[in-house]
Amino acid sequence: MFKAILIDKQDNGHDNKQRVGLETLDESRLPEGDVTVRVDCSTLNYKDALAITGKGPVVRQFPMVPGIDLAGTVEESTSEAYAPGDAVLLNGWGVGEARWGGLAEKARLDSRWLIPMPSAFTPQQAMAIGTAGYTAMLSVMALERQGVTPDQGEVLVTGANGGVGSYSIALLAQLGYRVVASTGRLEEADYLKGLGAEQVIDRAEFSEPGGPLAKERWAGAIDSVGSHTLANVLASTRYGGSVAACGLAQGMDLPASVAPFILRGVNLMGIDSVMRPYSDRVEAWRRLGELLVPEQLDAITRTIALEDAIQAADDLLAGKVRGRVVVAMSA
Repeated sequence: MFKAILIDKQDNGHDNKQRVGLETLDESRLPEGDVTVRVDCSTLNYKDALAITGKGPVVRQFPMVPGIDLAGTVEESTSEAYAPGDAVLLNGWGVGEARWGGLAEKARLDSRWLIPMPSAFTPQQAMAIGTAGYTAMLSVMALERQGVTPDQGEVLVTGANGGVGSYSIALLAQLGYRVVASTGRLEEADYLKGLGAEQVIDRAEFSEPGGPLAKERWAGAIDSVGSHTLANVLASTRYGGSVAACGLAQGMDLPASVAPFILRGVNLMGIDSVMRPYSDRVEAWRRLGELLVPEQLDAITRTIALEDAIQAADDLLAGKVRGRVVVAMSA
């Protein structure tokens, strides 16, 4: 038996409402897979919060155990890649959406979705980073590949108080970039400056409809917001600059013009963390191990128990959560 957050929905013609709760389940209910993992920690992402609350169409089949991240130890394996006792890590691959995920004490998975636990991190530290930090690292690497260097000017991070935003600031600052953080919570300016932001600005500068071009300012940007925010960031990116788009907190739409692309040569790069090839995942986590220090993880993170994850999901969507939330199975 093991405990898990379980989301279910029964369509009986009268009540199609989603139900979610902490359940005790028999191992026989675990899905197919060649590796069974004892989960040490998971985490709570924006996507997890949407799934748990039912406020976004994240879950694609029911019942579902949410949790797009997990860190744990292999208990059983028929895979040549992993043996019992191996420490492993998972981000994405549709777990928590189409396949049972990490907000549970056990998970059965396809071994191809796993990577070895990076030696630089404990399971709790890896989940403090989670998909948010991993996506931030992929975004930074994308800017680097496009030739955005610290000497070229300011780099903007939108959604700065969220997990992706927090880690983007920390990573960029560690690499020597001058970071400007955009947030709707200006009272958190000290927190953002503590991560390495040189300036904190109000997200209202970007969140309303704007013109096709604005004054050139950003050498690069990491945007986890989308919609009008991303359109305005593109409009104010300098000639030849690059923007990594990795989120949709404001919306999936992009009410933008082609002007930044054809008049300023701006590059817009989409960052997918879900289906990323194995080699990219390993490289991103290697870089995270080089750049992040435990003090940064502590500043960004709080830890809760599995039974507290449902309430924490509501708090996250209400904008009450700063940084990262680790869900420890033994908490």
